[in-house]
Amino acid sequence: MAWIYLFVGGLLEIGWAIGLKYTEGFTRPLPTIGTLICMVSSVLLLGLAMKAIPVGTAYAVWAGIGAAGTAVLGIMLFGDPATALRLMCIGLIVAGIVGLKLVA
Repeated sequence: MAWIYLFVGGLLEIGWAIGLKYTEGFTRPLPTIGTLICMVSSVLLLGLAMKAIPVGTAYAVWAGIGAAGTAVLGIMLFGDPATALRLMCIGLIVAGIVGLKLVA
């Protein structure tokens, strides 16, 4: 169950990172509320996951899911550059997440 909490927490981290763009500096109420809900929920799920998963592994996986997912959505939603090197680096983050899961 801890890995499910961690995965969902990582997805919510993507949600708040992307949500920040839509808040326009916290001037738009609905995106701001959604972003804050994602932030709090993400950290709460990370905390629950850390009951069973080592702190270093849990945090690295949570942050990796957030970083890779946000980078991919930045490409898809906002036209961020999708260079080969950038995509390779995202792949390395994903490989690190998988590796940590396999050894945890």
